[in-house]
Amino acid sequence: MLNVIILDDESKAIQSLEWELKSFCPKVNVLATFTNPFEAKDYILNNPIDAIFLDIDMPQMDGFHFLEFFPSREFCVVITTAYDQYGIQALKQQAIDYLLKPIDSDDLIKSVEKIREKRSASNIKDMLEDMLLNINNSQTLGPKKVNISCDGKIYFLEPDEILYCESDGNYCNVFLENGQKLFLTQILKQIEEKLPKNLFYRVHNSYVVNLNKVREYQKNEGFLVLTNGKKVPVSRTKKSLFLEK
Repeated sequence: MLNVIILDDESKAIQSLEWELKSFCPKVNVLATFTNPFEAKDYILNNPIDAIFLDIDMPQMDGFHFLEFFPSREFCVVITTAYDQYGIQALKQQAIDYLLKPIDSDDLIKSVEKIREKRSASNIKDMLEDMLLNINNSQTLGPKKVNISCDGKIYFLEPDEILYCESDGNYCNVFLENGQKLFLTQILKQIEEKLPKNLFYRVHNSYVVNLNKVREYQKNEGFLVLTNGKKVPVSRTKKSLFLEK
């Protein structure tokens, strides 16, 4: 069963597409429908989906702008629009299909099949990732590496390669000693849970630092300085435990 959502500012268009999916694509489950893109965004951030049927012309926010919230997305995108001039943009946004309204049932069935094929390929990829992670987690010699998924890759990092992690709302950035920055579509807490507790500490709501990379602590200003010169704030509630560590 494929779990999908629909985002369109026109209620009649949603009802029509929902009816066609139920009538011609019985193995598709419409989890939710939205006319408000911000509500759809919040839903996706908190619920796994296989695909979104996305309208382009919406007054609050166009569909392409909406996709900017999800630069590294796991779900498929099917563009639905009454206009045919968005094809190139749809390709650039890696949409799996492009349906013109009124949507033809045969075209819809083909789109659903594309989603199914894409998800099957993703499931195989997930199995391979799990195998790699199990190998990493079973290592007994030396410290366990930290696995981080980013840009379609899994990075296996030595803990000391990581300088610090910084929150970016619903996302976060991991800064490495070699100057590289990894942008992750995960909240800081999820990354923090992967890091060795004896080496990393959350000194602020927005920062987790590698304690081995702390060069100095500026007590009056409430900042610590890392080996690369980066200044990181230390919250008052974290100060005592940070100094103990």
